[in-house]
Amino acid sequence: MNDDHDSTVQRALARLCDFCSKQRLDMALEKRAQVDLETALKEAGFEFKREQELSKRDIPDFVVTIDGHAIVLELKTRAQRKAIYRQMERYAEHESVDGLLLMTGTAMGLPSHINNKPSRVVSMGGGWL
Repeated sequence: MNDDHDSTVQRALARLCDFCSKQRLDMALEKRAQVDLETALKEAGFEFKREQELSKRDIPDFVVTIDGHAIVLELKTRAQRKAIYRQMERYAEHESVDGLLLMTGTAMGLPSHINNKPSRVVSMGGGWL
């Protein structure tokens, strides 16, 4: 990935991170949180697809398109960190994916890049602060 492309993907990711960090989602039920996030994304005018199939095995919660960049947005209220990372790693293998954003109630981080794709984590608790 060239530096210009990486920086534009980083800007798109930053915009989505900023938006997601302000959302107040109920972490008790993951499916309910996903519906609430879908509503918020629609109301904010984001272009996205819900559960877009990247492959038979890889179906992220959302693929948000910002400035022509496809950002996978995965929402996990609770899950094992290793399982979450492996899932994000699989998503990053797809050429159609430009960046990754994990919104989670699980305390964890991600490396700045996974398979040369920029990645970020947003805490679901942030919107409540």
